Amino acid sequence: MKHTYLSLALALATASGAVAVLPAPAYAATAASTPAETAVAPVLVTVSQWKQMASEGARYPSFAKEQARNEAMLRRMMKAGIDVPFPKDKGGGRTHEQHKRNYQALLAAGTLYRLTGDTAYVDYARRMLLEYAALYPTLGPHPEGRGQIPGRVFWQVLNDSVWLVNAVQGYDAIRDALPAKDRQTIDDRVFRPMAEFLASEPKNFDQIHNHSTWAVAATGMTGYVLRDQDLVEKSLRGSRKDDEFGFLRQVDLLFSPDGYYEEGPYYQRYALAPFLLFANAIERNEPQRKIFERRDGVLLKAVDVLVQSSYGGLFFPINDAILDKGVDTEELVAGIGIAYARSGDDQLLSVAQHQDRLLLTPEGLQVAQALAAGKAKPFDYRPMLLRDGPDGDRGGLAILRMGDEDGQVLVQKDTMQGMGHGHFDKLNWLFYDNGQRVVTDYGSARFLNVEAKRGGIYLAENRSWAKQTIAHNTLVVDEKSHFNGDWKRGEVHAPTVRFFQADKDTQVASATMRDAYPGVTFTRTQALLRHPDLALPVVLDLMQVKGEKAARFDLPLHFNGHIVSTGFEAERFVEQRPVLGAENGYQHLWVDARSAPGTEQRSLAWLLDGRFYTYRFGSTAPSRALLVESGANDPEFNLRREPALVQRVEGQREVSFFSVLEPHGEYNGTAEYVHGADSQITALVRVRGKDAELLQLTLASGARIALGVADDSSTDSEHNVVVDGHTYTWRGSHARMDQAAGKRSGR
Repeated sequence: MKHTYLSLALALATASGAVAVLPAPAYAATAASTPAETAVAPVLVTVSQWKQMASEGARYPSFAKEQARNEAMLRRMMKAGIDVPFPKDKGGGRTHEQHKRNYQALLAAGTLYRLTGDTAYVDYARRMLLEYAALYPTLGPHPEGRGQIPGRVFWQVLNDSVWLVNAVQGYDAIRDALPAKDRQTIDDRVFRPMAEFLASEPKNFDQIHNHSTWAVAATGMTGYVLRDQDLVEKSLRGSRKDDEFGFLRQVDLLFSPDGYYEEGPYYQRYALAPFLLFANAIERNEPQRKIFERRDGVLLKAVDVLVQSSYGGLFFPINDAILDKGVDTEELVAGIGIAYARSGDDQLLSVAQHQDRLLLTPEGLQVAQALAAGKAKPFDYRPMLLRDGPDGDRGGLAILRMGDEDGQVLVQKDTMQGMGHGHFDKLNWLFYDNGQRVVTDYGSARFLNVEAKRGGIYLAENRSWAKQTIAHNTLVVDEKSHFNGDWKRGEVHAPTVRFFQADKDTQVASATMRDAYPGVTFTRTQALLRHPDLALPVVLDLMQVKGEKAARFDLPLHFNGHIVSTGFEAERFVEQRPVLGAENGYQHLWVDARSAPGTEQRSLAWLLDGRFYTYRFGSTAPSRALLVESGANDPEFNLRREPALVQRVEGQREVSFFSVLEPHGEYNGTAEYVHGADSQITALVRVRGKDAELLQLTLASGARIALGVADDSSTDSEHNVVVDGHTYTWRGSHARMDQAAGKRSGR
């Protein structure tokens, strides 16, 4: 039997490489009346905290409701009997789902025992864990591993980590209530070998990645429960305990100083639970590490950032993301509770109200108490630039917001690659309005845990379509994806943020991307502008492309809605639709219409949920307009059928694409009326000056809105651009300049 007893001091390598000697963990002290009791007392939630929840929880409606929900779920499982099947199914299969239910039951059983004192919960968990003790030592690699690192209980080792994070919390709550023999059996045949298995897989454990976050959290929490400081040290510092990997290194490298997570909101959501649950365990047992103060409190910033990265309760679906994941996801339930307990920010309570869930933990009790006291305040969704990279110097996510909860949000994705879950979509954008996704991102091609769709894993179309650049709203050169579809090349390069402004009526973001294609540089500047002569804010978009040799430039716009009108002549393919291309995502696009090359300004209008959208677009070189739809070369019907507009410029070295997207009007099918169906923008003009470009909108009222963008954003020099005899002058990187109706002379 293997034991690793506590040392009296811990060595923690700091960022500078120096070594700090820390006191022993809190659980090494006399937390109970005798050493024997101390060795088995709960450490993830203390005895006194459990007693407080047991005595006070029922007084608070949200806590009592959550406890009742857990009791109902667990009673159903107890009635059905214990089922610990031999693992054989991929994601979504019966054995996979049963083992998921089992860890949920173990967590609930431990929690409810502490809250009610009912030993039936202890007996149920004990019997289930003894069955795992009989099963686990017999398991080898899961038979459905399929190229990924297989687990023992699940098809991928990630799910084993999730099982352990949850189950060990339940085990911690009942461990001191078990007979010593059973406790020893469960320690030595379930939790210790599970944790040691995770730590023995460096391709999973020693990584800077969300899979590794779950693994180190599972191992470290198990280490605290088993009083195995070697497991704790490995989880914090990497399997070799050399500080190259491990939890502390992940905190330092995976988040920007603003709390943005490299893989994007969807995976920030997924990683947040192990980050915060393990941090909470560290704080309980080794408060001297001050884990929540590390990097200026970045773990708590990450909670706020994740909520900010949402619209209508759903996360911005960038990179490998599923569209219906939002702030009510269980991982963020944990995050909101822990963040509120540490920050006291009453705005987080409104998110908790939306979630209508909480954890049965000390932090959950604090949320319940605050909600009962009526302390909730509306969450302050605001425009912001979220810097990316450990030092905040590798691009960022620009979020422009106007209006109320169903108002306008423009997201410009100028971030890092996002590792293997990243998409090839530098300077991509999304737009939300009226509670809807208007300019869209496909997210991932995956039916999560739907066994009929390749076992619920990522589909082949995730690589052939969803990751490819043509599936996004950004520049494609010569029908190839950014970095030629190599995410490791993409990790080396990041956009440069040029400027960001977020005022009441003018919000602007600009970034430049180099090296996505050899010899090609492209800069995108986008603005969300409000004007009294427009019912709603509009989006201005300027994409400037410079290359060393002639190429084909495609600029897609993926939109959501029913086309109302096409403001251009085009050949329509009504009987047989050609496919746009042969590879890099082009093979999945049907062509519905194609215009001749031209320099005339064009438009496209569509209707979505009772609101009209008019998109005016043009370019400085002859271009085609192509209307396309996803779904070609898709024999298994894995792809959603979604429309897109592609602007295509052939044989040029340089081009500027420019456009304006205008929300307007109302269509009410029930009352049978239409208001404001016509655009209030009569003209869009782009003019080049000596060292700047300018976009000018002319409104039906006669007023004009201009956005000037300098080539060099680093200087405060003066810029001049003349439009129809009128000189626009400004200093610095950019400026908005308005003219009232009828005023046209002078500068």
